[in-house]
Amino acid sequence: MLCLRSPRRGGRRREGAASLRIRVLSYNIHRAIGVDRRFRLERIVRVLRHYDADVALLQEVDDGAPRSASLDLGRELASAGGYSHLAIGHNVSLRKGRYGNATLSRFPILRERNIDLTIGKRKRRGCQHTTLEVAAPGRAERRLEVFNLHLGLSAAERQRQVGMLVRTRELEELEPQAPCLVAGDFNDWRSRLLPVFTAALEFRCATLLKTGTNACLRTYPSFSPRGALDRIYYRGPLRLHDVRVGRLSVARVASDHLPVVAEFELH
Repeated sequence: MLCLRSPRRGGRRREGAASLRIRVLSYNIHRAIGVDRRFRLERIVRVLRHYDADVALLQEVDDGAPRSASLDLGRELASAGGYSHLAIGHNVSLRKGRYGNATLSRFPILRERNIDLTIGKRKRRGCQHTTLEVAAPGRAERRLEVFNLHLGLSAAERQRQVGMLVRTRELEELEPQAPCLVAGDFNDWRSRLLPVFTAALEFRCATLLKTGTNACLRTYPSFSPRGALDRIYYRGPLRLHDVRVGRLSVARVASDHLPVVAEFELH
């Protein structure tokens, strides 16, 4: 078990009369193996604690793999980061161990399902869906639907995977006005999926640099970002207040991706 100092608590989340601020982080942690090829879980912990997100959506999270000290990284990070709620969706089985996506939350997770997005004999991919119970103190229960995904390497594969996701009951039956996030490692170098989400599905892209262009925040590779692979899309009564790429010095070496952090107001 990873043992570090206790995470800082409280004082960041702000509630209004009819709204709630929610900070979301999306991060491909690359099994906690940095660009120096060393497994150092404490570096990922430092990144998570620094940005102190209410919901952390992680990809490439190992469980029982020798390359990451045979640890269950999702549970280790949830414990070290002070997250009371955790959902893990394993996609790839290794000779020993497995890995996939993990959703760490300070809000209760009401339900979860790992959606298989594998195309034929290609590498297994998935999207983890969770329903979070979020509410300002004294207010009625609100639910936030969260989709944490990691798409394939080819454009055709990614198009088909998004089509599969759209046809799932979790997304297909969701009311357009329901608060919803779709985030993760899209591997979408040329932003070909952007119009699919923003026009066809009526999402907004939190990581878009300027309205009217396809340029998004760059997160890969971490030491000199050129690709906007990690994105956050949102829909429903969510107002984007701030978004940025995490450029903490330790983040430049902790993984081959940089984290992206967005702060929303849920009305």
